[in-house]
Parts: sequence; C-alpha cells; structure tokens
Amino acid sequence: MDKPRQGFAGLWNISFGFFGIQIGFALQNANMSRIFQSLGEDIERLPGLWVAAPLTGLLVQPIVGHLSDRTWLGRLGRRRPYFLAGAILAAIALFAMPESPAIWFAAAMLWLLDASLNISMEPFRAFVGDMLRKDQHSAGYAVQTAFIGAGAVVGSLFPAAMEAMGVANVAPPGQIPDTVKYAFWFGGAALFLSVLWTIVTTHEYDPATMAAFAASSPVAAALPAQDLAARSYGTGLVWIAAGIAVAAIQQHFALLREVLLLGALLIAYGLASIAAIAMARRGHSTNMLASIIGDFAGMPLLMKRLALVQFFSWSALFIMWINTTPIVAQYHYGALDAASADYQAAANWVGQLFAIYNGVAAVAALTLLPWLSRRLGQAPTHMIGLGCGAIGFASFFMLRDPALLIVSEIFIGIFWASVLAMPYAILASSLPQAKLGIYMGLFNVFIVIPQLLVAALMGSVMKAFFPGEPIHTMAFAAITLLVAIAAMARIVPMLARQRG
Repeated sequence: MDKPRQGFAGLWNISFGFFGIQIGFALQNANMSRIFQSLGEDIERLPGLWVAAPLTGLLVQPIVGHLSDRTWLGRLGRRRPYFLAGAILAAIALFAMPESPAIWFAAAMLWLLDASLNISMEPFRAFVGDMLRKDQHSAGYAVQTAFIGAGAVVGSLFPAAMEAMGVANVAPPGQIPDTVKYAFWFGGAALFLSVLWTIVTTHEYDPATMAAFAASSPVAAALPAQDLAARSYGTGLVWIAAGIAVAAIQQHFALLREVLLLGALLIAYGLASIAAIAMARRGHSTNMLASIIGDFAGMPLLMKRLALVQFFSWSALFIMWINTTPIVAQYHYGALDAASADYQAAANWVGQLFAIYNGVAAVAALTLLPWLSRRLGQAPTHMIGLGCGAIGFASFFMLRDPALLIVSEIFIGIFWASVLAMPYAILASSLPQAKLGIYMGLFNVFIVIPQLLVAALMGSVMKAFFPGEPIHTMAFAAITLLVAIAAMARIVPMLARQRG
C-alpha cells in the first residue's frame, strides 16, 4: 500500500506554513544583533545572548519529535497540533520583542521565539515524510525550501521597505527603530496566518492508515529498537568527565561564562544517559527519556555521517547570522556606533543581503539543485553547494564595496538551498515511518549543537585573538565548510551502494 501522489496544490499546502515560520527566523537572524546593540550590548557579548536560540532547539526538537510521533488529536491530527501551538507562541514573541525595555527582556523574548519556532518547525520536516511517497520526497523538500527562501526574503526586506515608505530607521540610544518594530509585528501576523493555512488545507493520515503504509515499506523493519539495558554506564561517565574538563578549562583560562554552558550540557547528557540505561534495566524502556537516548545512540550509519556534515554546515551559518551586521557596519560602512545613521543603514543593507541569498535559495532549490542531482547524484550536488558557501564567506575579505557583497550572497544562497533540501531528501527515504518525527528531531540536534558551540566559544576566541575584529569569523565559516565537504565525501559510496 503506497501513499497517493500529491499534485502541486498538495505540495503547496503541506509546506506553506513554513513561509511564515521562516519570516520569523529571518527577522530574528537579521535583527537580533541589531536589537541587542541598540539596547547597549557590547559586540563581544553578542554570541552569549544568541545562545538562547540553539539551546531551546536542542531541548525542544527531540521532545516534540518524540511526542508528535505518538500524538493523534482527532481532526487536528498528528503534527498539526504542534504547528498551531508553536505559531501562537511565536506570534506573541514577535509582537513583544520590539517593545523590549532592556536587554534581559529581549533575551527572554528570543528564548520564547526560538522555542516556539522550533515547536512548529520540527514537525513540518516530518510532515513532508508523512504525507508524500518516497519518489516525491525530493520535490517535497524542494518546495519547502522554496517557501523558506521566500519567507526569508519577505522577513529580511521588511525593515528596508518600511524605511523607503518614510518610517524612521533611527532611534535614540537605547531604543529600537520603528522600522524594526513594524517588521516584527507584520511577521507575527504573517507567521500565524500561513501556519493556519496548512492546518486548514491538509488532512493527515490516521494511525491505522499510517501503519499500513509503514508495513509496506522495507525501511520499516530495517532499524530494530535499541536495547538500552545492554549498554554500559561508561559512556555516560565519559560525557560527565568531558563536561567537568570544559568547566575547568573555562576557569583556568578565564574564558567567557558561556563556555560553562557547554560543560553543563555535556554533564547533563551524561546524567541523562545513565538515567535512561538504569530505567531500561528496570523494564521502563518506553518512556520519553529512554526512547530519545536510545534512538540517539542507535542512529543509522548514514544519519550519523549526514549529522557530521550538518554540524559543520550550521557552524558556518550561525557565525554568519551573528556577525554579518557588525562586519558590514564596521568594514564596509565604517560605523561602530549602533545609534548612528551609518550603522542603521548597514543593518538595513544586511537585511537586503539576507533577502538576496534567500531569494537565490528559493530559485536554486527548484532549478539548479534538481538539475545537478539528476546528473551527479545527491551527495556530489551537496558537496558543490557546500563549496559555494565556502567561496561566499571567504569573499567577505576581498570585497570592500558593500554593493559587491551581492556576489557573496549568490554563492551563499546556493549553499543555503542545498543545506535545506539535500540532507533531508537523502535521509527521508532511509528512516522508518513510525519514528520519522523523533529521527528528524534528533537530526536537527546537529543543527543546534554547532550553534551552541559557536555561541559559547566564538566570543572567547574573538576576545583572545581578534578583539573588535569580527571579519575574521568569516574565515572560520569558510574553513568549517571545507571540513563539511570532506565529511560529505564519505557518504558518496554509501549512496552508490544503495542505488546498486
């Protein structure tokens, strides 16, 4: 028994909610450093404030993935309850963010916003796999990527569009410009309405029908349940020791306090692993903690190798999102004062640059990437995309005219499209249907772990080696993508064997 083939309208409705979700992410990515600096924060402390985003993703995505695999709320279904809850909370955060009276409030709203976006986003990844046949997975993720690009274009351009309409783009010290306020309010409304569109226009398959689809799939039996009870406590102790070592290093070298968070997370995972094994040995292996730890430890080999590629890819992306505004302001506009007109002009230009790379991504996802994939295969296509990203980041050192940064963004746009589409297309057909939510959630952990590392460590690295010179972070981004290309090369023979 196979799923019915979806037409263009079906593909559109399944992923349209991502249009609004990405408006929210685009507003966050392009404007949060601007908001923090407008409220008086120093540039070296920006990564620490951004730590909210990856931390909430790390906690939320596996939990939501696990729960959504087991949810059925009548007419709302399996994934759509999470779409709705996340959209409501994200809209609230977007409306409140530009009214932040102080940095602590803006940071709190960033936590709420990112947690809410992740509550909606993670099930959308699994939703494509739920609703589409295997031969439509690539098309489904390509359409989703196109909506991501389109939503990001709208979110990134809105402050500049407001300025063009006469809205004030400069505010007194300690206040947020009206252009940013209106952009966030618009984004909240757009996010909620677009997610509501997907909820109203789609109907999920009930549990019995999904079980019939899974029974007919050879993948369903390919991944046996993990037996946590047979595992040793030793691995958990190693994670705990690593966390203690990180904390000791932070104290010895007087690194930024955010490094302590990394140590705490390592210790927390070690403790969670030990607790999950203990519960499994007592016969409680089906609870949420044991299930998540077991599935994480027992990921398929292909997923593990793709996760390594994701780790380095998203390290580069998070470096870009944190640092592009201060880099362009300082090196291309000569502006250091966040309250100055030049700084605000640079910030608006960054929004337009982000719109360009997202627009390129939307087009590339539907044209260039499918063309390359048919001729070269999915893995070589992704390697090309990663190479484009490395070129784009490295070019920031060579292009001093801010207008020429459009060239950088074209390369970055191709890279972004590939990151959003190719790994998921490769992975979706290799996962059991009954665990699609949890595995997509765990896969996305390798999006947020590198972001946590960047947030925890990049501030200390900059302070020690490049104080006040954020341009050097782009070199880190380019190098990490070269490592990602090498990691992706290990997947090429695996996919060749699958085709054979």
